[in-house]
This record gives sequence, C-alpha cells and structure tokens, in this order.
Amino acid sequence: MKNTRWAVQNGGRPIYATLLAALFIPCSLLAAELSEAEKAWEEFQAASRQPPMPKEWRTKRPSQEEYQEYSKKVRETLVLGADKARDFYTKYPKDPNAQRAMRKEHEFLSKAVSMGDQSQSARLAAVEKARLADPNLDEDDRFDLLSQKLNREVRAKMAEDRAAAFAEYEKGARELLKLFPGRAEVYDMLLVAAQQKEGPQARELLDEILKAEKAGEKTKAQAAALVKKMESLGKPVDIAFEAVDGRKVDLKELKGKVVLIDFWATWCGPCVAELPNVLAAYEKLHDQGFEIVGISFDQSKEALTKFVAEKKMPWPQYFDGEGWANKYGKEFGINSIPAMWLVDKKGNLRDLNARAGLADKVRKLLDE
Repeated sequence: MKNTRWAVQNGGRPIYATLLAALFIPCSLLAAELSEAEKAWEEFQAASRQPPMPKEWRTKRPSQEEYQEYSKKVRETLVLGADKARDFYTKYPKDPNAQRAMRKEHEFLSKAVSMGDQSQSARLAAVEKARLADPNLDEDDRFDLLSQKLNREVRAKMAEDRAAAFAEYEKGARELLKLFPGRAEVYDMLLVAAQQKEGPQARELLDEILKAEKAGEKTKAQAAALVKKMESLGKPVDIAFEAVDGRKVDLKELKGKVVLIDFWATWCGPCVAELPNVLAAYEKLHDQGFEIVGISFDQSKEALTKFVAEKKMPWPQYFDGEGWANKYGKEFGINSIPAMWLVDKKGNLRDLNARAGLADKVRKLLDE
C-alpha cells in the first residue's frame, strides 16, 4: 500500500511515532522537537503557495507583459518552495513529512523548468538522479519520476520536430511498459501517441490499447472513439448550425471547397498558439477555395466574440456554451483540443490531424 503515508496522521506525525517517542523522551524535549519540525513544515507550505492569478483576468485578457511578469513570480515561488522543501528534509530526515518534501522539491523544480527557468535544469537532473538511485524508492514514486522526465524531454523537442518528439514519446512509453507492466497510466501515454498518428499506424496502436488487459476503461473508451473517427474518414461530415454572428453554416453546401473544421477554445493555450498558422493558411488559400469552420468549446459567448474580433478571424464559429459537452464535441468524440479536421472538395473527411503542415495539406486537396 502506498503509505498514506503509512500510519494514521496526528498533527503531521504518525500516532505510533508519537507514542514511542513519548516513552523514551521527556515530554518537554519532545514538545520542543515537534514544534520546531511542525513550524518548519508550515513555513515551507506558506512559502510554496503560488501567487493567485489576478481576478481581473477573468474578464480581461492580460497583456503579454502582464502574463510574463506573473509567470516570473510563479517561477520564483516554485524555486523558493523547492529550496524550503530541501531545507526541511535535510534538517528533519526522519520526519514523516520528509519524503513528501522530497517529492515537492522535484515537483516544483519540474514545473519551474517547464515554465522556462532553465537555470534549474541541472539541479532538477541531480535531484532525479539521486532519487532514482535510492533502492528504497517505491514503485509509484519511481514511475512518476521517470514519466515526468520523459514528458519534459519530449516538450523540449516539440518545437524542433513535433513528429520526432511524439515518436520519442511512444518509445519512452514502451520502455516504461517494460519496467512497469502493471501500470494503466502507460496506456494513457500510448493513447496520446496514437492521437498523433494517421492511418494504419494509428489503428494498430489503438487496437493494441483496446486489447490490453491493464488499460483503464476510460482509456479504452477514448481509443474506441478514435477508431470510430478513423472509420469516418472518406465519409461526409454532417455539421450544420447558425454561427454566433448569425451566418448559416452547412458543410453540405460547401462542396467544391476544402474545409478545415477547427475544434478549439479561447482558453486553450495550444489553440491560441496555433492561430497564426491557421490565419496565414486562410489568407493565402481562401481565394483558391479554402474555408474554415470553428467549433468553439468556450462557455462564454462574450469571451469568444471578443477574441474573434480582436484576432480578426473571419470564419464562422459554432457556440452552445456547453464547453467539453458541446454538441459536436460529444458527437465526434473530441477529448482534446486543438483538433483540426480537413474535408475535401467532395465533402468527405480526409484528415483528422491537419494541424501539422496545414497549408501544404490544404494545397494538396485543392489540387485534386
């Protein structure tokens, strides 16, 4: 059983430890020890609380400078929290919270590095190496360390070569599967890899997940939904609605055009990051017969219309305010965004992963 961590807690210390200590240590000395460790733990918790996001950001999108300043404060808090965690487990190595402090040091350093603080990379690597070398490290912690390390390495490679990065991700997931054959989480990782593949390669990996005894039911349900989407390739897509700006949209009436169906949201960082590429493709190819239909996962109509106006996005947007439960998200099994589909001039679905190399894919379909 993964220690709870492993006895009933009493003020942050297991009851059994408190009782044993009371038998051999004068009460006055025990109280002093307890109060010192507890005070240090409280100081760590206070120092590691991340600054709250400004309330005004709920209704007003922050400027790039404001967001960068906030991110800087968060990174500084994470590093301070990691320092306090190290101080705690160094000073109180036998305290029940020592192991938790070790986990927190790694967690905070990992977040700081992922947010761009590369000055902590060497320290993070050293912390990982030391913890993985511990023969007493339990399976859960070992798995978490290795999977987080893999995620961080893949994110670093993503900007250079997305396809190569996900190939590395699948390779790493399979190595974890050999080390931890009973972990259902590995199949979640393989599902992410499958979502980046196309055709037979994607289907082969999805079938593997569906047949795996250790894969979770939710993971299998998502894999089955992906299979269903793949089976939709080459068939018409039935989408018709009234856009937020009042335009009538029906994909059946767009035959002769190449259409991008963009499942997205204004609050989705990767969606917003992808927008310049989508806008560039639209500006270059719209006159040649390229159209875009947005399916918004937003829950605020005001936020959507304001964002669309600010970014000068001329294509129609579907909105029903239901977020992840929106009509087309549920119908087509969309469980992550951005998701970009391409429909050819005959009205048939041709690509479920149009995000990579969008402009080239559109040109190819326009030439058919």
